[in-house]
Amino acid sequence: MINFLKEAKELFPYTQSMRRDFHIHPELGFKEIRTGGIVAKELETLGLEVTKGVGKTGVVGFLEGAKPGPTILLRFDMDALPIQEDTGAKYASTNPGVMHACGHDGHTAIGLTVAKLLHAHRNELAGSIKFCFQPSEEGFNGEEAGGAEMMIRDGVLDGPKVDKTLSLHLWNEKPLGWVNVARGPVMAGAEQFTIKLTGKGGHGAAPHITIDPVVAAAQIVIVLQTIAARNVAPLQAAVISVTTIHSGSAFNIIPQEAELTGTIRTFDLSVRKMVLERFDQIVRGIAETMQCKVEINVQRVTPVVLNDDSIAASVQETARRIFPETDLDTSSYLTMGAEDMGYMQEKVKGCYFFIGSNNKEKHLDYSHHHPKFDFDEQALIHGAALMSAAAADILKSIG
Repeated sequence: MINFLKEAKELFPYTQSMRRDFHIHPELGFKEIRTGGIVAKELETLGLEVTKGVGKTGVVGFLEGAKPGPTILLRFDMDALPIQEDTGAKYASTNPGVMHACGHDGHTAIGLTVAKLLHAHRNELAGSIKFCFQPSEEGFNGEEAGGAEMMIRDGVLDGPKVDKTLSLHLWNEKPLGWVNVARGPVMAGAEQFTIKLTGKGGHGAAPHITIDPVVAAAQIVIVLQTIAARNVAPLQAAVISVTTIHSGSAFNIIPQEAELTGTIRTFDLSVRKMVLERFDQIVRGIAETMQCKVEINVQRVTPVVLNDDSIAASVQETARRIFPETDLDTSSYLTMGAEDMGYMQEKVKGCYFFIGSNNKEKHLDYSHHHPKFDFDEQALIHGAALMSAAAADILKSIG
């Protein structure tokens, strides 16, 4: 039996060097030109069939096993975030205002390592593998859709048709050595919203002849919190967060307009429906009461990431075998974080798993999207080993 953990450890210098190179040169969503170019070159060096420009800047490598069988898609996201890095690491970002603060540099490096590992054992695979290096997981970045949707539109799930998917996330909420492979929902569905209020501006000393959109905005922020507190059942989950408020130009002017943006997160479809209905009722109701005109735009960002029971069970079995001493967690680990892998798993069943990556002793325990975010690079070994072994096991079991 192939010892993928041993082989991943042997390839660690390669994985680490690739991760650090991507970290030094981060690129925002749909701008992963350099990153995608390196990915394509590495895959072409292995002799894989490579398709560039899938979903604008995405890259797909195709590996055909020695025997016929199904096709598995392994997905790795490549994009960085608009954050000024403050880690002080010797491999810190050299791109001002942009950093890998969510571990996607690690995911991309893991993906290239997995490609090396599975290519070396292609004669033992019954089926094919698509190595999907996805752009813009973190948002739309000026486009009408995110990276997963863009790649789906460009046919990443077709030609040949994908039968199953696997994906992962390095997870700094948990320590190095922890691995979670769960059945059912794992990451929330998300919406983003914009509320535009229009009142009647005027002098701050004469509010009685104005219609103040700031007061209406303040009421909306407060009352929206009652949806999760009073409309959602205590054992269910929802988040409604107003994250920006923009209004006004001077201390003595009541503004004409106010704009609020934010996000909604849910797991259950019936809860989502109710939350969206109450959201609309509250915003429109308060706007009307405060005599403001209102425009509401709610856009779906991603569906729930829902793991298939049988595929999750297979990955769990693989994890137990290759990590006999690892803290394997198979409980329902839920996070209100969202992931556009949900779009792919909505169309093709799959499993999305988590690899613990923090190390408090090394001060590598800042949360995702923090300017000081970094992770213990030993987690790269765990991610590469489990992804490779899980893919190989699935192909063997159904090939």
